[in-house]
Amino acid sequence: MTVLSLGKDLLGLEYLTKEQIELILDTAEPFKEVSERTIKKVPTLRGKTIVNLFFEASTRTRISFEFAEKRLSADTVNVAALGSSVQKGESLVDTARNLEAMRIDMVVMRHPSSGAAKFLAERIRSNVVNGGDGMHEHPTQGLLDMLTIRDRLGKVGGLKVCICGDILHSRVARSNVWGLLKVGADVAVCGPQSLMPGGIEELGVIVFRRIEEAIEWADVLNVLRLQLERMEAGYIPSIGEYYRVFGVTLERLERAPRELLILHPGPMNRGVEIDSRVADGPHSVILHQVTNGVAIRMAVLYLLAGGKPELAEAAKGMQEAET
Repeated sequence: MTVLSLGKDLLGLEYLTKEQIELILDTAEPFKEVSERTIKKVPTLRGKTIVNLFFEASTRTRISFEFAEKRLSADTVNVAALGSSVQKGESLVDTARNLEAMRIDMVVMRHPSSGAAKFLAERIRSNVVNGGDGMHEHPTQGLLDMLTIRDRLGKVGGLKVCICGDILHSRVARSNVWGLLKVGADVAVCGPQSLMPGGIEELGVIVFRRIEEAIEWADVLNVLRLQLERMEAGYIPSIGEYYRVFGVTLERLERAPRELLILHPGPMNRGVEIDSRVADGPHSVILHQVTNGVAIRMAVLYLLAGGKPELAEAAKGMQEAET
């Protein structure tokens, strides 16, 4: 019998099978309880050194990974490369090899260039976790979104999930599309034509041009941030017009034929893509996503380090010697 594993790296959900995605989701379950303890730590990665190498500014993702690493008792080093001279692929590899010379075990990397994580993983021995690469993928965000849906609705397969907003610039959208389709969900996207990648229908998703149609169809809405920092002029007429036409408002949700689950990967632009009454309302699981992010990242790090899925429950139950 072949033992299911993730392999050396986690680069994107495009590269995973349904079984590997479900392995991560199932392994995250026993790690949820660790974050609810008085002492939020287990010794499963004691002795491992993990470098968080972020070439883009990040708060939530970097902190979430750092929490996950420390709760598994790993030693962590944060390297903020934003604004440094590390720009080209060759310099990226040199940086990673220098870190490897210090005998690290894993690298969690965020980079503005699509494909940077794969480029690095092919050139170093350490495990590489993609913390977001350009407009390509953000796999742990896609995984935590699926875990949150499963927590609240009991399943992911068979549900109708619509990803709304700035699809063109979103690595979260791509990871969600790949992951959701592989576990059997029906997936749609909704947004302005100017913010829709060409040929996205070829991935097997439905395309809605009106937010009202998406709300009528969906069980779950995953509302994306309008990424103004990645845009040049001309994508939308104005922020006010975008909210008027595509904003997820309470009035629109009240006309839905069923209760919808509302996700948002953050950070939110309140009053742009989402109404504050929706973000803070009973349909929202946005804070639950943040909580699940730590458990998912614990699961990914644990599995890449060689942890056995069937031992995750036992690992969760282990206490630090000093507790």
